[in-house]
Amino acid sequence: MKVEVLYVPECPHLPVTLMRLKEVMAAVGVAAEIHEVAVTNMAMAGELRFCGSPTIRINGHDIAGEAEGVGHFALSCRLYSGNEQLGVPPVDMIQRAVCDAQATENP
Repeated sequence: MKVEVLYVPECPHLPVTLMRLKEVMAAVGVAAEIHEVAVTNMAMAGELRFCGSPTIRINGHDIAGEAEGVGHFALSCRLYSGNEQLGVPPVDMIQRAVCDAQATENP
């Protein structure tokens, strides 16, 4: 399983996002390495189809599923609904994405 966390440097939501991701992965028994990708300029944001910081991708898929139709990318914060911290993906969103990826790899 390929797990990536894309972020802008000094993102205040990165530490909590990484902690939640690690906790979810441990809880469901996924031992994959987490690749942290610092997005440092607009060219890189466009190339990576970066929707904001932080973004979690599993096997190349955005856990929020929002990047599919987006045509504008920027070096900015990302907001997630359904969570007390708007800049951090909700635990259930992370868990669903990890479990879905695990199920497709281990049918």
